[in-house]
Amino acid sequence: MNKLLGVYMILLFSIGLGACSSRQNDYSEFCNLPPAGWVYDDTLRFITDIADSVASGTLTVAVRHNNNYPYSNLWLELTRRSGVDKISRDTVNLQLADIYGRWYGNGFGASYQFSDTVRGITRLFRGDTITVRHIMRLDTLPDVEQLGITFVSTESN
Repeated sequence: MNKLLGVYMILLFSIGLGACSSRQNDYSEFCNLPPAGWVYDDTLRFITDIADSVASGTLTVAVRHNNNYPYSNLWLELTRRSGVDKISRDTVNLQLADIYGRWYGNGFGASYQFSDTVRGITRLFRGDTITVRHIMRLDTLPDVEQLGITFVSTESN
């Protein structure tokens, strides 16, 4: 009985270690934005650092804003430069609140985080540069605290 229990414990421990292993091609990075506001010309730059030379997966963009953010959405322009001359550009409209002003994002206190999938970018190459800027109709966007991108690889190690 004790031998069987020992084998069972080793098996559970091995399964637990396998579940904790990280995917080498996952990538996540956030940039802090100035408390004075995100200026229209300020472009955030992310350089993908994945283990393989190319990976397939899902790219999401996430924004952290506070309760004073004055709009229900956030328009972003994402540009990806891959290699020397391959450039792709897309706009993303993040719907942050419903028509009654209730935030969709999760959070506690006065900060909320909302993320959405970026359509069209399903493969990343190591060293790709992704730039993000807001394209709202004002020069300085207030009350946005952080912006980040996350890439979750669909390939298993």
